Amino acid sequence: MSMRARLTAALAAAGLIVMIGGSACVGAASAASAGGVTGVTAVTGASGGAALPPTAPTPTTPAPSSAPPTTSGGGGLVPTGTTPTKLPPAPSRKLHGRWLRDTLITQYWPAPEAWFTGKLVAAPGLTGEHRIDWLYSATGISMQGEGIGLDGQMYHINALGTGGWLTVGGVATSPFDGWAGGAPYWRAGGFWRNKKGGVTFPLQAGGWSAGSGRRYVPLAGVSFAPGASLPLALWRSIAVDPSVIPLGSEVYVPAYRKDGYGGWFVAQDTGGAINGHHIDVYRSPPASASDFGQTFTDQRIYVIKPRK
Repeated sequence: MSMRARLTAALAAAGLIVMIGGSACVGAASAASAGGVTGVTAVTGASGGAALPPTAPTPTTPAPSSAPPTTSGGGGLVPTGTTPTKLPPAPSRKLHGRWLRDTLITQYWPAPEAWFTGKLVAAPGLTGEHRIDWLYSATGISMQGEGIGLDGQMYHINALGTGGWLTVGGVATSPFDGWAGGAPYWRAGGFWRNKKGGVTFPLQAGGWSAGSGRRYVPLAGVSFAPGASLPLALWRSIAVDPSVIPLGSEVYVPAYRKDGYGGWFVAQDTGGAINGHHIDVYRSPPASASDFGQTFTDQRIYVIKPRK
């Protein structure tokens, strides 16, 4: 089972699933899907489901209040910046696949530490220090599953530890009751309580995010690790619902026909919010946190299941 899949299962059991980015992840890569990794997306872009509520910690560039862009037609992305002169062929009748209709296509990416503003702190399992909000907030790798550090290297969450999620006011909240306690903001540890009992954390530039910290709350059992959680390929790997698209399947997406790879992807990841006819494309992070990535609705995709 992949790290993203294990994270998804653990987060579901603990009541932690929601996605960040443009997808409703992760994630892919969906942890982080909190899923997963596929990723994860609103992942998000994270691999997993709807974008996080506006009360989640805001990275360096504030996220807009508008919803992620949605496209109902084709038009593909060209991550290489140029349109290749020769594309891999589209599916032929000789291939033993099937078309899936009414498919939602989203995107997810590893969370860039550079988008965050918290103070550098020791991270369990890692030798260096990292921004605290990147580690523990609902927009960081505790939710996304993995991210890109300030040193340009990949890191992922290795063990979730105990506890679920808290609101900005420091109240427990869970997706199982529709986040009745409020929008998720931070893990149940790895922060300070302010005068009102809410969540606050030190900023790298000095001061605090929401008033001075009165008492530190640890997060037992959490750990991080260097490297990616899965060997995913940018613009080539996707997160899927394995009950609909088995892992290892080759998937042709006409909306990405001119993306440099002819629209072909490999199903390699999963995400807590990737259900049914929904795939999440693993991509490089956009230029800023205010870019939610691109979404396509009502799409047709072609799936070739792996041979047993």
